[in-house]
Amino acid sequence: MSKPAPNWHRGIAGLSIVVTGGARGIGRATVERLARAGANVAIGDRDAELAATAAADISRQTGTRVVSAALDVGDPDSWTAFLGAVAEIGPIDVLVNNAGIMPLGSVLKESAGVAAAIVDVNLHGVINGTKAVAPGMLDRGHGHIINVASAVGRVAVPNGATYSASKFAVVGFSEATRAELAPYGIEVSMVLPTVVLTELAAGVPAARGVKPVTADQVAEVIEATIRKPKAETWVPRWSQSVAKSADLMPRRLKEAIAHLMKADTVLADADEAKRAAYEERVRNP
Repeated sequence: MSKPAPNWHRGIAGLSIVVTGGARGIGRATVERLARAGANVAIGDRDAELAATAAADISRQTGTRVVSAALDVGDPDSWTAFLGAVAEIGPIDVLVNNAGIMPLGSVLKESAGVAAAIVDVNLHGVINGTKAVAPGMLDRGHGHIINVASAVGRVAVPNGATYSASKFAVVGFSEATRAELAPYGIEVSMVLPTVVLTELAAGVPAARGVKPVTADQVAEVIEATIRKPKAETWVPRWSQSVAKSADLMPRRLKEAIAHLMKADTVLADADEAKRAAYEERVRNP
């Protein structure tokens, strides 16, 4: 059994890193940060044209190698093709499972196709990515997988039941694989953002007292997690202690506080007009 290499992950320059959903939002912000830090980055995204444009732009801006290829994270065969297409960056040191979709609405009105798509991208994408990349990490005795989950993967809210379920599953998968892969020198971390100012959260209000964060703020935490691995980090960081404290409260008190903060209605109160373009895209890829 290989032993962990304790210092390999402390620097980013020269690492080979895959970022899924890297053509826009949190993914693109993460690619930009990692490229500026000197990593060789591969963008995987279903929108191959947008991914190629992002890779070219970031390469030009940073002077660092950024490549891209089409990737449907829900398809294991697509992972095989993608890793072959970006093999030029070398063996993968870090995998950032970031790709995700968030169609909103009542679970009783949600079509089977939309529910399947949410689970396929948000959960199967993480599972498939881990299965595709972790064996190589295991052979080399080191690696790091970072799964971008969500605050609603710990604190569920109405009008996003399937999305929340998919993120709860990512949390469970991350915790299980962390224990399973640690003996082989592979770190598994998860990052849980609250409301992020990206297209995915268009029109979604933040809970009272919780200011929305930017994609770059999430990317900053992902970069910090690569430099110094942690099992679980929230964005903003202080929200983690609030959520964990709430878990210790009686359910009625917890629900009352959530209602006071309007945390229980953030998805139900989303502005449909502001979300229209995003909802159309993810519901009809």
